[in-house]
Amino acid sequence: MRYSPLLTDLYELTMLAGYLEEGMTEQRAVFDLFFRTNPFEGGYAIFAGLESALVYLENLRFSPEELVYLGTLGLFKPHFTEFMRDFRFRGCVTAPPEGTVVFAGEPLLTVEGSLAEAQFVETALLTIINYQTLVATKGARMVQAAAGGTVVEFGLRRAHGPDGGLSCSRAACVGGVRGSSNVLAGMEYGIPMRGTQAHSWIMAFHDELTSFRAYAAAFPGSCILLVDTWDTLKSGVPHAITVARELREQGHRLQGIRIDSGDLVYLSREARRMLDEAGFPEVKIVGSNDLDEYLMDSMKNEGSRIDIYGVGTRLVTCAGPGGGALGGVYKLVELEGRPLLKRSEDPAKSTIPGRKRLLRVMTQEGRFLQDLICLEGEEPQPGDTVYDPANSLRQVTLPVGVRLGDLRGVVMRDGVRCGRIETLDEMADRSQREVALLPEGCRRFVNPHRYKVSATARLRELRERLLAEHEAD
Repeated sequence: MRYSPLLTDLYELTMLAGYLEEGMTEQRAVFDLFFRTNPFEGGYAIFAGLESALVYLENLRFSPEELVYLGTLGLFKPHFTEFMRDFRFRGCVTAPPEGTVVFAGEPLLTVEGSLAEAQFVETALLTIINYQTLVATKGARMVQAAAGGTVVEFGLRRAHGPDGGLSCSRAACVGGVRGSSNVLAGMEYGIPMRGTQAHSWIMAFHDELTSFRAYAAAFPGSCILLVDTWDTLKSGVPHAITVARELREQGHRLQGIRIDSGDLVYLSREARRMLDEAGFPEVKIVGSNDLDEYLMDSMKNEGSRIDIYGVGTRLVTCAGPGGGALGGVYKLVELEGRPLLKRSEDPAKSTIPGRKRLLRVMTQEGRFLQDLICLEGEEPQPGDTVYDPANSLRQVTLPVGVRLGDLRGVVMRDGVRCGRIETLDEMADRSQREVALLPEGCRRFVNPHRYKVSATARLRELRERLLAEHEAD
């Protein structure tokens, strides 16, 4: 999918024009993309959107029509338009793989290139990474709450526009949601298609049983029946059992029933009992109706018998405490080899300067203990003292016997991507595997433990020196 280069904030263009006037466009710059607070008041996030971002960078160029439009704004000189005619991204990008568990304050994407190209791509990278990371995180939390059940995404009709719907379907898969009702997402990304019928299908027929029989005749090998249009337990489930018997006689089987309203815990338990007593223990129960991780977790604890969760509104809109937006930012950390730091009255908004590595500290068995940010070229070791980036008075010692591994690698060099393109299933497997390796307290939905993200002594010293220089100016 091509993203127009005009998918940007105006100030990216005015800054770029200003750099051109000042002769600064070719200065070497390094930017970090990160977020300051874990979404949903949770203990982690799932990194997503990288492939979409790389597609944008690889295809970044202005069409003749887009250049003509810039000329109509009355802001830019003719030589700026000529400069943009050959504008491309030829820089380097470092990032973790999609599906990686990440945390607030960590450099996720690092973009290196000329000041012109590295600055210009800010807005597009943020809109891609922010939303997909937010959705992937929400999806992973829902998969966690399903506790072995299947989660399917039904969010397109409640999405914030068509692109939001498409991006949601993709990012939800990165978080472990293994199917979608969005047919375009199925074509674009190979996501398995899932769906049943609406209540209008049932109502379009003379009676419920006739509608069920008609759907089963049309789709005998993939029939799931919506049983709550009239009365779930008195008509919907009994009629579904009738159709299940008829399908069995024809050499097929009913795949499932869907409940979309009412007390899903009670109705799913009763429906399971009725299906089992009728000899259909293999028929799955699908539950939907504004589900989120909190409700799903509560339902599981109350004995719900739902096998498949259809999630829509609260996934695609990222609803819930600490949701709505990720709040990722993109900050300049080095220019012409000189590390830079943004100072703020709010210590949480000051940045971490320089080129950096992001390491994960693990037990020998591979369980995650903490993450560590260090300067490029550093080789931290077990036994080192490391510091809280937001409060250098807080320090811990890396335990003896731990393993340290890089979380990120170069994914684009000279504007061309490096390495193979992973499948969404590989990304989903990674996210589910890594969530399971987190400390148990970090996986809680309410009041999770804070996963430590530390900085090395050298990085702390660089930051404090730059802060002191700012104070002296």
